Amino acid sequence: MSTNASSVVLLKLETLGLTNVSMYPAFLLSTLTYLCIMFCNMLVLVTIVWSKKLQKPMFILLFNLPISDMVGATAFFPHLIISMLTQNRLISYPACVAQTFVLHVYGTGNLLILSAMAYDRYIAICCPLRYNAVMSTQNLIKIIVLIWVINFSLMITLILMAVRFKICRTHIVDLYCNNPSFLKLVCEDTSTNNYYGLFTIVVLQGGPLLIILYTYAQILRTCVMNNQSDARRKAIQTCGSHLVVCLILEINTFVTLISHRIESVSPFFRRALGVSVLIFPPFLDPIIYGLKTSELRQSIKMLL
Repeated sequence: MSTNASSVVLLKLETLGLTNVSMYPAFLLSTLTYLCIMFCNMLVLVTIVWSKKLQKPMFILLFNLPISDMVGATAFFPHLIISMLTQNRLISYPACVAQTFVLHVYGTGNLLILSAMAYDRYIAICCPLRYNAVMSTQNLIKIIVLIWVINFSLMITLILMAVRFKICRTHIVDLYCNNPSFLKLVCEDTSTNNYYGLFTIVVLQGGPLLIILYTYAQILRTCVMNNQSDARRKAIQTCGSHLVVCLILEINTFVTLISHRIESVSPFFRRALGVSVLIFPPFLDPIIYGLKTSELRQSIKMLL
């Protein structure tokens, strides 16, 4: 029997499968991971604001990445940590909707920000004489505004299309709330939502992937043709770390979303990938950019 969403008090997330022995080590590891993510990303934010020499388009674009990472980590870790202590996997319907929205905003934001950063590196390396004109303050503001407008408009539409249904189940098949698992609570026809979901996957996965592949192909071509070995090494080093972050997020996000549409995929595999999207990018982003980008690394040392 269908139940009005507003009358459903609690939904149940998938169990963590922790024993009494493993619960406290898992709690400690999760807490330390969350604190490390928040500290490292906050350190990058403060450093960019504090250092005048980092007031450049590359670092202003990078400024958006720690914000997105901290938002995603905060939407996931606190509830997970509390549920470990209380051994309670229940979540209210409004909280589940909010978590779904915030986590999808995090994932979409990261993909769009990394695409903008790839474009910035492409202009800097392949068209250095035009860099100041193309990445002017006005254009930079337009890019940042466009990132968040696209992000919020697509995700608000996604959530509004999901909450219009009545639900007939209360078991979330994942370790956290997301759109595919949320729609599995519905017993009505959700084909329109599925089509929109595929549309967002194509736009938000395919678009950034094409931008990143094109820009890095051009960067690689320019680096090979460049006779200055020091410039070539620096460009490849900077772009290599950027490419690692992009590929981790792209592959994990794509496989996680598609696995919900393939019944034969192991639910344990899907959950593991889904959690990795929320752990590794927020954890690795500040470390990779902090260690590989010399200007940021030196500014962090000075700040500390």
